[in-house]
Amino acid sequence: MFVDAHHHLWAKARGDYPWMDGAPEVLQRDYLAADLAPLFGRFGIGRSVLIQAAPTQEETDFLLNIAQETDFIAGVVGWLDMEDENFPERLAYYAGKPKFVGVRPMLQDIADDDWILSPAVMRALREVAKHGLAFDVLIYPRHLPQIVKMLEQLPELRAVIDHLAKPPIAKGICTSWRDGIEQVAAFKNVYCKISGMITEADPDGWTVDDLRPFVAHTVKMFGPERLIFGSDWPVCLTAGNYSDVLAATMAALPRELAHDRRIFGENAIRFYDLKHEVT
Repeated sequence: MFVDAHHHLWAKARGDYPWMDGAPEVLQRDYLAADLAPLFGRFGIGRSVLIQAAPTQEETDFLLNIAQETDFIAGVVGWLDMEDENFPERLAYYAGKPKFVGVRPMLQDIADDDWILSPAVMRALREVAKHGLAFDVLIYPRHLPQIVKMLEQLPELRAVIDHLAKPPIAKGICTSWRDGIEQVAAFKNVYCKISGMITEADPDGWTVDDLRPFVAHTVKMFGPERLIFGSDWPVCLTAGNYSDVLAATMAALPRELAHDRRIFGENAIRFYDLKHEVT
């Protein structure tokens, strides 16, 4: 059974997606479970992890409601205000919900690159670790030094780097990304998602060869035991369809890992502790 450990769903009229202003037209419509179900059926995706796309607690509730009604959604990574003094109580409430598996702040959109290291956020991260929940890390390569500092202080935190930390695939490998990924991978409780690559590649036309050097370095650093597949649907539609993402991921991996059960399912189930069984 394949697991898609990174996709989104949204309803535009909810109005709490600040990134949607000026976004490509293909993203400016509703994307709900009924749109995704046929794709999952076609490509043999049995379970998924639904990831937040708005910095609001209301969206977290919206996603959990969808998950409750959708059998293939095994987990939800939501947003909570990590600077709120009541964060411990809020997190405890959501941790009690069956499909709530983790938290993700939208670090890439926060002006202060050191925000993650602030005392309030570090206290919140200790709560995340205490509850055994996952922490999704949405960043650019410039944030990797801060993530290393965070991990040094929270060795117990279970974290995953989304989208390989969004390297500039269109421009080629840069030293800051290469070295930063190596440093983060040294923490054995940190995983990395093989996701979000085609949207960082050349918008005028990408090839699998563009992706291979980035995948090769990530595989070398994390090994197949700590890599997780995600489609980043529907964001991926700005550069290709679902089949493009799945085929490109398989082709960019070393041949022996192209259909690896760990990368395409088992690691996600273990990392997110997906207890939900598909009927």
